[in-house]
Amino acid sequence: MIVCGVLGAALLSNAQSIAPSPRVIELTADKDSRFRQDGKVAPIIEASPGEHLILRITATRAKQVARDGSVHGLALLDKDENAVPGWRFYLHPGVQELAVTAPLQAGRYTAVCTIICSDMHEGMGFTLVVSAPGNNAKE
Repeated sequence: MIVCGVLGAALLSNAQSIAPSPRVIELTADKDSRFRQDGKVAPIIEASPGEHLILRITATRAKQVARDGSVHGLALLDKDENAVPGWRFYLHPGVQELAVTAPLQAGRYTAVCTIICSDMHEGMGFTLVVSAPGNNAKE
């Protein structure tokens, strides 16, 4: 009986330490130089501090392409327009899955395209709002 109790406690302990699967967020980096989620242009995505995410981005070519074949880019900027570490990518045509972690600091972050993809490039972005569940992020 003691062995069963110890084994059961060990299994329960291991089960509690397994992290949940990252949440998958589907986005499109479209040919009209706009990020979309479910058809909505410049979506607002909500996440918890430190939440593990998979950005599944389908990228299509706009009017211009970078030398390395990138059709769009993605960088996440904080309120002071500093790049968030681990959030800089070059997007090639097709589907890419990018593993990221939401910033630990609550707030509004702006994702921007880093490849000049067309004349409409300046308007290509989305917002990541990081807040604890049930709380609004600070501006």
